[in-house]
Amino acid sequence: MAATVLVVSDSHGLTEELAEIKERHQLTYMIHCGDSELDLDSPQLDGFYKVGGNCDFDPRFPEEQVLQVDNLTFLAVHGHLHNVKSNLMTLSYRAEEADAQIICFGHTHIAGAEQTGNQLFINPGSIRLPRNRKEKTYAILEWNDIKDVKVTFFTVDGTELDELSVRASF
Repeated sequence: MAATVLVVSDSHGLTEELAEIKERHQLTYMIHCGDSELDLDSPQLDGFYKVGGNCDFDPRFPEEQVLQVDNLTFLAVHGHLHNVKSNLMTLSYRAEEADAQIICFGHTHIAGAEQTGNQLFINPGSIRLPRNRKEKTYAILEWNDIKDVKVTFFTVDGTELDELSVRASF
């Protein structure tokens, strides 16, 4: 059975869309990379590993989450505390400290995934306010074997965006 992880970010107050995405995929592992603008215990965030962003005001949100899914370690942050709008160096160093291979972040609202060495950086984009493209996006990672990890991006209505898909190997 494949391991599967849903990654969303920057929903900025949307609730129906988060509920629809959760219902559509019904996955065990879900990460929200911040700027939900909801309370930590909001029902729309139930089941998500969640972090606080610069637009989240509930002080109970953690700054980061580290989780293990099968043989891969994930680091989830929003990115504003790691200067991701400039470069990913600070975030890469933090991922090294956490022994994380998969780094999920938001803040820039720019969807994309890129592997550098033994690190896969994933920004799911924004399901409310995308930048650099018109589609509102989120991402799903799938793998049976860590030598073939697939990152697929979807529009908020569930349409797959083939041109953003990335494969990684660890």
